[in-house]
Amino acid sequence: MVRARAPLRLSFGGGGTDVSPYADTRGGCVLNATISRYVYGTLVPKSERSIGFRSFDYGTVVYWTEEAHFGFDGQMDLAKGVLKRFELDKLRSDGFDLFVHADAPPNSGLGSSSTFTVALIGLFRELLGLPITSAGMAKLAYDIERNDVGIKGGRQDQYAAAFGGFNFMEFHGEEVTVTPLRLSDFLVNELEYNLLLCYIGSRETQPIIENQMESTKAENAEPLAAMDKTKEIAIEMKRMLLRGDLDCFGEMLHESWVHKKKTAPGITTPRIDELYEEAQKAGAIGGKITGAGGGGHLLLYCPFNKRHIVRERLSVMGTRATDFRFDASGMQTWRVYK
Repeated sequence: MVRARAPLRLSFGGGGTDVSPYADTRGGCVLNATISRYVYGTLVPKSERSIGFRSFDYGTVVYWTEEAHFGFDGQMDLAKGVLKRFELDKLRSDGFDLFVHADAPPNSGLGSSSTFTVALIGLFRELLGLPITSAGMAKLAYDIERNDVGIKGGRQDQYAAAFGGFNFMEFHGEEVTVTPLRLSDFLVNELEYNLLLCYIGSRETQPIIENQMESTKAENAEPLAAMDKTKEIAIEMKRMLLRGDLDCFGEMLHESWVHKKKTAPGITTPRIDELYEEAQKAGAIGGKITGAGGGGHLLLYCPFNKRHIVRERLSVMGTRATDFRFDASGMQTWRVYK
C-alpha cells in the first residue's frame, strides 16, 4: 500500500491576491502556515481491471471500470483530473482502490480541496517513482484544478500543502516564489498558544472568488484598493513575525480582516460579524475568517489570559474550537508492506 498525508493551512494575510487576474496584473503575496490537520490518501493495489474510490468523510464509493467513466461531470472531478494526468484512466489489467479522508469538514476555509489534489499527486508520484519536486506538485495541482476541472481559485493552497511550514509566497502570473520563514521554536509555540481556531459552520455558497475576479477585470476602485492594502499588510505581518512582535501581528490580523471584507460581497455575514464582535469584547486582539470567507473557521489572536474566555464565549454561541499545532512538513508519502 502507498499512503500520503498533506497538511491543511491557515492563511494570515494576503488571501485573494493569489487569484488571477489580480496576481497576473498587479502581483500578489500571501503569508500562511500549515497545521496538524491533514488530508490522507491510501492506494491499495488489486488484480482487477478497475479503479475504486472511497471517501470516508462522505461515505462515497465509486468504481471506474471503463475509460468513458472519466469524463468531468461534477462527481469526483478532482480525483479524475489527477488520474487522467498520470494516464491512469487508461485502465490496465491491474487496478487499485483509493481511500481518502480529511481532518476538516468540507468548505472549512483551510484549503482542503487543493490539499486533496496534492495528496493524490503525492500518492502517484510515490507509486510510479516519479521525480516531481514540491514546486512541481503544487504547479500540477493548480493546473488540474483550474484548467482541467475548471474550479476557480487561487494558488496558495497547493503550495502550502506541498511545501509545509511558515511561508511567504509571491505570485506574478505563472511565477511563484516561496520563501520559508525560519522562526524559533519558542516563537512558534507562543503563537500557537495565543491563537484560537473556531469552526463556525460550512461556508455559504457565495461567488466570492468570481466577484473578486470580475472586480479586477473591471478595475473597480474600492475592491482593488482593498486587495492592494491586504497585500501591504501581509508584507508587514511577515516583518512582525520575523521580529517576534506577536501582539502587533494580532492587531494586523484585525486590520487585514477590515480590508478583506471590502474585496467582495459575501466574505462576511451577520453571523460572522456577531461572533467577531463578541470575541473582541471577550478580549481577542484581532482575527479573520480563513479561506475565501462566508463561513468555515474563525481565526483569533488572544492574550494568553483571555483566550479561554473567548473560547468559552464563542462556544456558548454555537462554535466549536479546533485544536491544532503548526506543522513544518509538507506532503509526505510512505509505503506499507503487509
